[in-house]
Amino acid sequence: MVLERPPPPPRGLAGLTTALDRRTVAAGAVAALFATTGPLALLLAVAGASGLDRDETVGWIFAGYGFGGVLSILFSALYRQPIGMAWSIPGAAMLLAALDHLSFAEAVGAYLVCGLAMAFLGLTGWIGRLTALVPAPVAMAMVAGVFLPFATGLVGGFADSPVVAGAAVAGYALATAFPAAARSFPPMLAALLAGAAAVAATGGFAGIDAGEGPWIALPAPAPVAFDAAALAELVPPLLVSVIAIQNLQGFAVLSAAGHRPPMNALTLGCGYGSLAMGAFGSVPACVTGPVNAILTSVDPPERRWAGGIVFGALIGLFGLFAPVAAGVAAGLPPAFVAVLGGLAMLPVLNGAFASAFAAAAGRGAAGALGPLVAFVVTVSGIAPLNIGAPFWGLVFGSAVWFLIDRRR
Repeated sequence: MVLERPPPPPRGLAGLTTALDRRTVAAGAVAALFATTGPLALLLAVAGASGLDRDETVGWIFAGYGFGGVLSILFSALYRQPIGMAWSIPGAAMLLAALDHLSFAEAVGAYLVCGLAMAFLGLTGWIGRLTALVPAPVAMAMVAGVFLPFATGLVGGFADSPVVAGAAVAGYALATAFPAAARSFPPMLAALLAGAAAVAATGGFAGIDAGEGPWIALPAPAPVAFDAAALAELVPPLLVSVIAIQNLQGFAVLSAAGHRPPMNALTLGCGYGSLAMGAFGSVPACVTGPVNAILTSVDPPERRWAGGIVFGALIGLFGLFAPVAAGVAAGLPPAFVAVLGGLAMLPVLNGAFASAFAAAAGRGAAGALGPLVAFVVTVSGIAPLNIGAPFWGLVFGSAVWFLIDRRR
């Protein structure tokens, strides 16, 4: 069978109520906060620069977060793994250049074709074969390169708001240093509460504006047009960005945390999700690496899937209340979000470095160049052919691995 078979479902809600604890709830909440702030800022920036009107922007938020929440809940519950899904950030970045000469309807047509292509790859099982071609150390080096800016954002938060950053880090450090306290206040929950208290004390929540008008999103279907030139320009890089950049990150993070991600089923889900999202103007769906990194940062592993449920429910509500949620998220202090994201990424970044360069540790001075090349290229930020640096990190890192490292 091509699609992975999920484990037998638990009876009723007993399994979920057992898995829901302070750690999983905190991880799901921090992951949702991460997904609805920084990425939203990019979404709003792209929408504004591309000339999308308010209804088109609200439709994108509704579909990207609403359907992403449904997919996260579905796959987390079905496979009992912490699987976070949402809209593709690199896919959104591509619109800045594409909508300069393409219509929004033509871009939507490319989203739908991309969704059909992903569904085909998932149904045929080809995605598993393609993923297996990438050496695991190279993939983890790419993940480390992608997550590094989030960790450095933690340091930058002290420059922007030392009080908020200091409070969040202090809460995290105290909960980590005293295991007895961590049972009541997991490190990320302690960081979230301490940071929020500091934001409130410094008046950081004053910039939140819920806006006027209806609170619940009532989007209309997006216009669709299929143009050969637009499809040739957008579909290949969209497929690469979702499959070889974002989904591969998510798969690598889940695998490194001891889970077995259902690659074929998730790719099929991304395909169907992209069709649903694209119908309302959102870029394609993906498995989100940073969110999965946050969700897998808590123990015990068998309870992590509940964090995926919490994450999906929160971003689903965010999409449903898109008109007001956008104003609330945009008003949160950036330093608060950056520090929480950085703290959540530290354990995963540590594990990614260990996994990527463990092969080099046993080679003495020769080392393993492939993971290093993948890491350096990913951090460089290059984007030839409008395809992001993580993809090129995989390409060049894998080439060096097979041509040089394996020969050694």
